[in-house]
Amino acid sequence: MDPSIDPFDQPVKTVGGALGGWLRATALDGLIVCVLWLIGLELLHVPWAPLWALVGGLMQFIPGVGGMLAVAGPAIATALSGGEDTLFRLSMVLGLYGVIAILDGLVINPYVLHRTTLVPWWAAFLGPIVLGFLIPPWGVLIAPPLLAVIFAFRGQQKPR
Repeated sequence: MDPSIDPFDQPVKTVGGALGGWLRATALDGLIVCVLWLIGLELLHVPWAPLWALVGGLMQFIPGVGGMLAVAGPAIATALSGGEDTLFRLSMVLGLYGVIAILDGLVINPYVLHRTTLVPWWAAFLGPIVLGFLIPPWGVLIAPPLLAVIFAFRGQQKPR
């Protein structure tokens, strides 16, 4: 065996490439969610809408709880803004969160993860649910990058 060839070189490159793809997918997902938040919050006239949209996009890097943390700022800003329609606008902000969370969980995140990595749509959708059930709460957190790594190694084993 040639001593200049590192046996760990290829697996490390595979893991690094898979995690890089997952990071790109998460960044693109965050950008899409940021735009959705910005459009919705501007339509609802929420104070500091661009700030809350940016926070919503950045919270996508925290799987599972990021979306719930992202809605706190707009909800508080809306509640404190006053006016006679405050309760209605607050319920609309919470509804906007629900729409964005459903769109992101069922469509955007699985699609973007599939397009940037080798993870199939069904695995991107079911992986966090199954791992969240098996090892709560860590399963939800580690499922997307773990799936990217697993399917990167599976992609190497396919005949060429």
